[in-house]
Amino acid sequence: MKIVSWNVAGIRAALKKGFADFFWDIDATVFCVQEAKALENQIDFKPEGYYCYYNPATRLGYSGTIIFSKVLPMSVNYGMEEFIHDDEGRLITLEYEGFYLINTYVPNVKRDLSRMDYRMEWEDKFLEYVAFLELVKPVIICGDFNVAHEEVDIKNAKANIGNAGFTFEERDKFSRLLDYGLIDTFRYLNPEGYDNYTWWSYMKGVRERNIGWRIDYFLISKSLRDSLIGATIYKDVYGSDHCPVGIYIK
Repeated sequence: MKIVSWNVAGIRAALKKGFADFFWDIDATVFCVQEAKALENQIDFKPEGYYCYYNPATRLGYSGTIIFSKVLPMSVNYGMEEFIHDDEGRLITLEYEGFYLINTYVPNVKRDLSRMDYRMEWEDKFLEYVAFLELVKPVIICGDFNVAHEEVDIKNAKANIGNAGFTFEERDKFSRLLDYGLIDTFRYLNPEGYDNYTWWSYMKGVRERNIGWRIDYFLISKSLRDSLIGATIYKDVYGSDHCPVGIYIK
């Protein structure tokens, strides 16, 4: 089973930059999108052979998640149920026979860290939500987590300590997910892999010089570890300031 995740920085813009070509070429069983920035009726892309699930933000042109799945899920949930109110379209959960798949777009703290308090509350509720689901079956979580976890996950670590996306607070929350028992699939399979990034600034030459951050992840329950076959960063795929990531799982 191949699952792919991509923060497209606007699905309508991405469709003009080759999104559909990559979508069909990669032939994923499930394809998750973050930062769609569009309502369902604004998206001119309804892939044949896929069930489509949309969770747009209330605010137009902002945030939003989508899942395209070849397999009909047993259930679909938008947001985190009673754990926290979500009008920003940041979460879709599909239930399959062997696991829950969570597609998430974690809130950005903003450059001035003005959303830090909200981010910390959101992270705490997210962990509670994951634990709630794991009482039933394992989880696979993918998406833009808006944090580079360790220094190996960012090009200029020392210069970025304390900046949005690399604060100790955000990194500690990600560590809590791993301490709880989730596995960072790419790091698990590439423990010493350097210069593997998923996001680059739009500043000229930054992506070409690979001055990036790894902030897009696939996390899985430990019970799925033996089913993990591969984890990929599609660094050569353009169309967004993020590149897609994916896993292969039995």
